[in-house]
Amino acid sequence: MSQFIIYFNQQWVGEHSEEWFAARGPLANAVVSEMRDAGVLVFAAGVEEDTDAALVADATSGTTTITPGLYAPAEQYIGGFTVIDVADDADAHVWGAKLAEACGWPQQIRRVY
Repeated sequence: MSQFIIYFNQQWVGEHSEEWFAARGPLANAVVSEMRDAGVLVFAAGVEEDTDAALVADATSGTTTITPGLYAPAEQYIGGFTVIDVADDADAHVWGAKLAEACGWPQQIRRVY
């Protein structure tokens, strides 16, 4: 078995109405439930959209500090992710495609080592 992370950057979501998002939530939840039932789900979650709520743990100076905000400004940042444990790349592609279809925006699929 191999683990994969399937994720999207918040900027890939695009602008949509509240009704559109309300319709997508149950579809995405259904895919996650299908993953759970298939025994491939490791973890799935959305990520806080407010980057000001982020914290940075930095030990590069020899003393660990915790500071608010992003480590460095970024044009894109992760909006959510799912970790799956599947037999091969083809299975990861199937689950990534199902999430992309349910969510209505692209999903990146990458092997985790």
